[in-house]
Amino acid sequence: MIDALLSALVALSSPDRLFYMALGVAIGYGIGVLPALGGLAGLSLVLPFIYGLDEVSALAMLVGLVAVAATADTYSSILMGIPGSSASQATILDGFPMARRGEAARALSASFLSSMVGGIVGAVILTGAVLVARPLILALGTAELFMLAVLGLSMVGVLAGRSFAKGLVACGLGLALGTIGSAPATAEYRLDFGTIYLSDGLHLPVLVLAIFALPEIVDLARGGGTISRTAELGQGWVAGFRDILRNWWLLLRTSSIGSVLGAIPGLGGSVTDWIVYGHAVQTEKNGQFGKGDVRGVIAVEASNNAREGGALVPTLFFGIPSSGSMAVFLGGMTLIGIEAGPQLVGERLDLTYAIIWSLAIANVMGTALCFMTSPLIARLTTIRFGLIAPVMVAVVCFGAFNTSRDIADLYLLLAVGVLGLFMRRFGWPRPPFVVGFVLAQPMETYLYQAVQFYGGSFLLRPGVLIIAAIIVVFVIIGARQRKLANTEDESEKTGSNPVPQAIFALVPVAIFATVLWDASRHSFLGAIFPMMVAGTMLVISLPIAARLAFARNAGNLLHDGEQDADPQAGGFWTYLLWFAGLIVGTALVGFLLASIVFFLAFLRWPARCSWTTTLIFTAIANAGLVAVAHILVLDFPSGLLQSLVDLPWPLR
Repeated sequence: MIDALLSALVALSSPDRLFYMALGVAIGYGIGVLPALGGLAGLSLVLPFIYGLDEVSALAMLVGLVAVAATADTYSSILMGIPGSSASQATILDGFPMARRGEAARALSASFLSSMVGGIVGAVILTGAVLVARPLILALGTAELFMLAVLGLSMVGVLAGRSFAKGLVACGLGLALGTIGSAPATAEYRLDFGTIYLSDGLHLPVLVLAIFALPEIVDLARGGGTISRTAELGQGWVAGFRDILRNWWLLLRTSSIGSVLGAIPGLGGSVTDWIVYGHAVQTEKNGQFGKGDVRGVIAVEASNNAREGGALVPTLFFGIPSSGSMAVFLGGMTLIGIEAGPQLVGERLDLTYAIIWSLAIANVMGTALCFMTSPLIARLTTIRFGLIAPVMVAVVCFGAFNTSRDIADLYLLLAVGVLGLFMRRFGWPRPPFVVGFVLAQPMETYLYQAVQFYGGSFLLRPGVLIIAAIIVVFVIIGARQRKLANTEDESEKTGSNPVPQAIFALVPVAIFATVLWDASRHSFLGAIFPMMVAGTMLVISLPIAARLAFARNAGNLLHDGEQDADPQAGGFWTYLLWFAGLIVGTALVGFLLASIVFFLAFLRWPARCSWTTTLIFTAIANAGLVAVAHILVLDFPSGLLQSLVDLPWPLR
């Protein structure tokens, strides 16, 4: 074993193989910086180029890309409040408030170092998994996987903010929207309204961008000024290193948890980061989580990179990809003639250890690259937000469209974005919404399969009982921390008009009623899960709407009266119409033409730039979008009028 480990390191250390690893790291870095693309897009991009490379070089390039994409996606999450990928959602909760306080450098430093340590821990655990992973993974049946999904839901109490009831309803909204599309048990189409787009279900990247990114863009644009309230960025790099040393036990703990969860097929980063974040909130004392606590950044980023090591376990040992990126990685292995499975460990141990060494070295390379480029990128937080806002909106729309390359993705982005805007303004927590949506499909699938395989006795399986005990412990700890009996809605402290909030509280009621009505039209197996979700949530949401309707101090948060708003920048509805205008324009004339008009108009009026600045910035920004689309072989949405004529690239 030691000989194979050392020989793999020697084979990997040749200059040409290190070059291909560095190339993968560079591509992963570029992909990670762009919001919503993630490692899946990067792996798809490099697959044609690994054909013909030797096995070690090709694997080093692929692993380098996967490892660093999970590090570089931190930039947009911390600096702009836009999820860099579906696995960096929780980073926003503390990283973005730190950036707004002028601590972007500290947050990025802690993030990069945590990612590096997490990646190395993941590589170490992957090494140990060569011996012990097979019996552990095979011991997990659908009953245990269902309970792990329930474990994810138990984090809702931690992520619910000051109103536990609103957190439950927000989670229920996510679960309800997660039932749209084909039922796992019967393949019946639910809530598709006869459309092909909805029959495939809603797309997670679009929902994440809508629920987090658009509300933050509107809030920052209304506030005017810059993302960060101070331009002091330099001193934070050392502070981030000190934070890592001070929280070393949290770092190792969350790295281990992320690696273990990453090895479970079907969970993925979207679930793992919320479970780990909830664990940090429950176990760390004197925390200000959600308001800019660096421990939240450390926990999530460490688990993200460690998860990649864990995700390689079922991929390499059993040929079972645990995520979309691992599925593409598996395809890359097939392309160069490597067959994943137990024989890879038994007969090609040298390649297994080459992958492990690549994972560790690539994380160190990626961290060094991020540190070298961070001072320049971090200064984005000191640029006037009026200049950044149109770029962020265009990138969000571009990333959302390339999720499935359907114009309906932009309509979904706008609809859920409006929902996210009102949730933010009325004190409804958004993280539980994402947790519910992510867990809806695996929960229903695992529940159906567990009942089919084991019947009602699946609840008595040892693994189920162990996970249930862990859930009970988490719930008790969360209840003690929150003091549920004394909580109150933070939205009930300001203003005097309860009507807008009461009206908005009827939105989830209407959604749950629609889900319940649709479930009644399907078979028992296709209806049982959405019926349980909608029925339970109606019981919870109706009293909330009634309470807000009769409250005396619920607050009219529709009114643009926040203290940090710039009275000259425009109101809530103004910016909502600007963004809606870009999407409507895209539907009519195509994205690129609509983007050019949007940049010109937005920079000239809301941002109050001179015509010279407006023209130059518009040309640079849209040329950048065209270059990215060309390099990554991505498409721009085409409009109704554009489809009637044959326009040359890139307008077509």
